[in-house]
Amino acid sequence: MATITECRAALDTLSDNLARADGDVRGAAAFDRTLSCHITDLDTTITGRLADGRIEVVSTVPGPPPGKAQIRLAMTGDDLVSMVRGDLNFAKAWASGRVRLEAGFRDLLRLRSLL
Repeated sequence: MATITECRAALDTLSDNLARADGDVRGAAAFDRTLSCHITDLDTTITGRLADGRIEVVSTVPGPPPGKAQIRLAMTGDDLVSMVRGDLNFAKAWASGRVRLEAGFRDLLRLRSLL
């Protein structure tokens, strides 16, 4: 089971990858939205912002998300680490229910190029 430290490191890696992206991916990530990632097996939520093509972590709190972020993810720590490493395809994980993504319709349209 992935630790919270490994999950935070995975989000940092994802943020670095988004910051280095070009073209459509860079454009899709370059908007300002609140973000929460509930790590279900650790019952911990990492909150932050997706801003200027980077994920800025604000806090790590026990339990489910304390508020309703504009983009909400939920998954196990192992799945988060596997997706960032490239071992798990986000679309397949989402379609099978391993990953939950909730966002407004416009945000989903922008995010689809990241997936």
